[in-house]
Amino acid sequence: MDLRLTGKTAVVTGAGRGLGLAITRQLVAEGVRVVGASRTVTAELEEVGAHPVAADLSTPEGAEELGSQALAHLGGVDILVNNLGGGDAFAFGGFLATDDHLWAHSFEVNLFGTVRVTRHLLPSIVERRGTVLNISSMTARLPGTGPVEYAAAKAGLNAFGKALAEEFGPRGVRVNTVTPGPTRTGLWEDENGFGARLAEAQGVEHRAFLAGVPAAMGLTTGRMVEPEEVAAVVAFLASDRAASVTGADYVVEGGGIKTV
Repeated sequence: MDLRLTGKTAVVTGAGRGLGLAITRQLVAEGVRVVGASRTVTAELEEVGAHPVAADLSTPEGAEELGSQALAHLGGVDILVNNLGGGDAFAFGGFLATDDHLWAHSFEVNLFGTVRVTRHLLPSIVERRGTVLNISSMTARLPGTGPVEYAAAKAGLNAFGKALAEEFGPRGVRVNTVTPGPTRTGLWEDENGFGARLAEAQGVEHRAFLAGVPAAMGLTTGRMVEPEEVAAVVAFLASDRAASVTGADYVVEGGGIKTV
């Protein structure tokens, strides 16, 4: 299917690795001119064909810097993919082990950074009648499956996207959410990542833990999600092929969410 994205412009946050890198690669392949933002510019991001911008989007200054550089480089933004999220500061002792610092950090990374970047770029997106895509998490719908502060921040992101869709839809802007399940990225697979730390906390060898994730999370497909599968959905929603889709939440989670 020709998505007719050639010549469009996009900003992707959290683009240096994992899901953000896969989304950036997919959009570049579709002919989109992409600015990829990452706290640290990786070799993979430099090689993929996007214009890299180093910015810490958990700070107001970082979001402002990205907005300025993106507009200067692209001349205007058609597509914003707010993939920023996750973070490496999780407590494994539940709610009572999660202090104010962890709550604040999670909301900065998973919600407030997206709010600030969107605020800087939305006037250009409105002018171009473009689209915003927020990358959430299955944990927002199943908060018992992840760290409580992360689940709360992602649920806030879902509400934020729905509100934007309502406010700016009459001005020609579409806003949608994409909700992945556990995805085969460094977050789960790196030896020092979240998955490895969770395996250690449960006293399970890392690779054995990963092999058990699909069953533990009730994934009907029996496997974790591939980053490219999420990226394909993002590209479709970014295109005019999805012109009547707004305020929606597309789940790409292998059947882990059992509710209607």
